[in-house]
Amino acid sequence: MEATQHLPDLLDSNTSSSNEQSVSKQNGGRSLRVAERERRKNEAEPPLMAALNYFSNVEEGTPWIGNDHIKRNLVLVEKVAFSEGLSPDAISVMLEFAMSPRMRSSMRSRVLKCLIPATVVPQEAVVRALAWLGVSKIATSTQVFFIKWVLTIFDMMDAKDQLRAVYGFIFNFVTDESLCPFICHLLYLLTTKQSVRVYRVRKLLELQSKLGRQPFLLHLLSLYKVFCPELVTLSIPSRMRGGFRNHAWPWKSALTFVQKRSGTLVAPGNGLTLTIKDQPISRKRKHCHLEIPALSCAPQKDSQTEWSASGRKLVPLVHVRSFQQLLENIHHIELPSQMGSLLTSSLALHYLDCVQEELALLRLNFWLGCALQEEFLFCRDGGAPQNSDEALQFLNKLLSAQQFLQEGFSSSEAFLYKFLNVWDGSLLRSQIFSLLSNIPVVPSINIKRLLFEPLMQLYFTSSIFFKCGMLECLNSMLTKWLTWHSVYVLEDDLDISLNSHTFINMSLSGYKDSVQELVHFVGRLATVGLQVESCHSLLLNFVLDFYETVCDMFLKYGLPLIVMPPPGVFYPALLATEPVSVDRLAYIMHRYKVNLKSAKSQEKLPAPYHISRHTFRQFNNYVVDTVNCLWNSNMFPGGAGVQLDQELLLRSKVPQYWNSFDLVHHPAFINYAVDFHIKCWPERKVLDLTSLKHASPWSWYQEYLFTQGYQGLRHFALTNISQDKTALSQQQQG
Repeated sequence: MEATQHLPDLLDSNTSSSNEQSVSKQNGGRSLRVAERERRKNEAEPPLMAALNYFSNVEEGTPWIGNDHIKRNLVLVEKVAFSEGLSPDAISVMLEFAMSPRMRSSMRSRVLKCLIPATVVPQEAVVRALAWLGVSKIATSTQVFFIKWVLTIFDMMDAKDQLRAVYGFIFNFVTDESLCPFICHLLYLLTTKQSVRVYRVRKLLELQSKLGRQPFLLHLLSLYKVFCPELVTLSIPSRMRGGFRNHAWPWKSALTFVQKRSGTLVAPGNGLTLTIKDQPISRKRKHCHLEIPALSCAPQKDSQTEWSASGRKLVPLVHVRSFQQLLENIHHIELPSQMGSLLTSSLALHYLDCVQEELALLRLNFWLGCALQEEFLFCRDGGAPQNSDEALQFLNKLLSAQQFLQEGFSSSEAFLYKFLNVWDGSLLRSQIFSLLSNIPVVPSINIKRLLFEPLMQLYFTSSIFFKCGMLECLNSMLTKWLTWHSVYVLEDDLDISLNSHTFINMSLSGYKDSVQELVHFVGRLATVGLQVESCHSLLLNFVLDFYETVCDMFLKYGLPLIVMPPPGVFYPALLATEPVSVDRLAYIMHRYKVNLKSAKSQEKLPAPYHISRHTFRQFNNYVVDTVNCLWNSNMFPGGAGVQLDQELLLRSKVPQYWNSFDLVHHPAFINYAVDFHIKCWPERKVLDLTSLKHASPWSWYQEYLFTQGYQGLRHFALTNISQDKTALSQQQQG
C-alpha cells in the first residue's frame, strides 16, 4: 500500500525534474545564442572602435596591473596612432581617459605619447583636460608632459576661442615653478589685449623677483607691454635670447610620418608651424624651417565663415580673393594657423599693413626669428649647404614681403646683428645686404657695436666687389632712414617713430646722431678703401653714389643736417682719371651749396636750423680748391686746404705742374681737349693745348664739355664762378 501510495509522488517528482532539465536546456541555448550574437557583433565592430568604447566606459579604480584588456586595447590604439593618426573623436576619448581619475599616473604619459592627431584636435577635449588639472591629483611630471603636448598640437586645434575663455584658469598655474615655463609659453600664444590685467602683470613681476629675469617671463611681459605699455613699466631688453623651446620631440617623428602619409600641411607648432618635405632621410640637419607654408585656413572647415565666441562672423583669410573683399571684411578676418604663410600672400600683407594687429606681427616675428636663427646661425657647421636653392628662395620671399611693406621685420633685424659676427661675406651676399638695408634706425649708442664693428672687419678683409656691395647697401640704408624721417616725423618735429610697427620713439637729436654716425662711418670706409684699392674707379663710383644722397639731406628729406665728405674722398674724386667722377663731384658740390644756402636763409626763422661753421669752412675750402684746379690752373696754392711739398713737386720734373689738373690738362679731360683742338684748328700740325686757355677758345671749350653731357660741371660753374655766370647765361638764352 505504501509503495502504491508513494507512486504518484514519484511520478510527479520525475515529471518536475524533466521539466527543469528542459528549461535549463532552453536557458543554456539562449545564453549561447546571446554570446554568439555578441561575438559576431564584436567581430563586425572595428577593433579601434571597440578599444575606444572600452576606454570610454572603463570605471575608476579598475586595476591595470595584469589587466590584459587595458594592455590589449592600448596596444591597438598605439598601433593606429603611430601609423595613421587618431581622429578627433579618438583624441577626445583617449585624452579624457588619460587626464581623468580613472587612469593611474604611471600610464598617463604612455597614453599622452600616443595622441597623434590625423587631422585636427578638438579644442573642447583640450579644455576638459585642462579642467582635470585643477580637480584630480596628477603628478607634476605628467602635467608638464600634457602642456608640452598642447604646445605641440597648438596649431592643429580646430579653434582657440574656448581656450582664450579660460585664460584666467590657465594663468593660475604660473605659480608652479615646474609648470611656469610651459604655461608662460601657452599664455604667450593665447594672449590678446583683453587678457592683460594689472593683477596678472603684478603676479609676473613677483615671479620674476623670485625666479630672476627668466626669458619665458620676459617674453610674456614684453607681449603684455606691447598691448598695454602703461601697465608694464619694466624695461624689457630689445634683444633677448630665446625664451621658448620646441617641445615637439616626443611626437615629432610620429607626426612627420603621419603627415607624410596623409599629405597634410599642418605640422607641430609652439606657435611656430613647420612644413614637412618628403626628402630622403639624412643624418645632417635640413632647412626644415625654410619651407614657407601655403596660405590655408584651419583644417576641416567646410564653411567659408564661422562664428567666434563673441558672436562675430569670422572670414578665413584664405577665402578672401580680392582687395575689395578684404576691405569689406577687414575687421572680421581670421588669420591662418601657420603665420609663415602670410609672406606669400599680397592680401595678407595688405592686412598686416592696414590693420597692424600686434598679435599677428608678434607670431610672425616669432616664426621668422626661429627659422632664421636655427637654420642660419645654429646650423652653420655640418648643416645643409647654406647657398642651397631652398635658403635662397626663403630669403627672396622674405625680401619681397619686406619690400611690399616698405620696412623690415624686427626678427630679421635681431638675426642680422648676430649673423654679421659669423658671416664670411660670401654666403647669400645679395640677400644679406638687402636685409641689412631694411633695418630701422639704430640708436647711436649701439650702432658701433651692432653694425660698424662687424661690417668694418668684413670690409677690410674682402674684395673690391664686396666693398662696392657694402657701400651700396649702406647707401640704401641711409635712403630708407631719411625716407622714414620724412614720412613719420611728427607735427612738433620732436619725436619720430622708428617704424610703423613699433611703439618706440627716438628724439630728433638722437636720430640726427645716428645718421651722422652712419655718414662718418662710410666716410672712413671710403677713405681707407680708396687708398687700399688705389682709387679704383668702380669703388669711387659707389662712394659718389652715397654722397649724392648725403648732399641733399636738408632739402630733399627735411633733415637739418649737412655733412661734408672727408678729404680722403673729395680729392681722389677731384683728381680722378675718369671724367664722369669729376663731373659727379662737381654736381655734388653744387647740391651742397644749394642746401647750405637754404639752411643759411632759415637761420633767421623763429626755429632756426643751425649748421656748424666748420661745415661752411670745409665747403669753402673744397670750392676754392676745385676752382683753382679746374679753372684757374693754380693747383693747391699756398694757404689752401691741402698743402703739397714744393720740393717733391720739383723733383717730379713735371713742367708747369700747376697746370696739370685744369680742364685742359686734367687726365680725365685731356682727350676732349685734343679732340676740340683738332676740330678748331684742323690745319695745325703742332698740338698747342695752351691756346685753349685764351678767352674765346676757353669759353667754347667749356661749352663743348657741357654738350658732352657733363652737366655737373655746368651747374658748378653757374653757382660758384662769378666771372662765368653772365657768359654762360647768355649762351643758354642764345
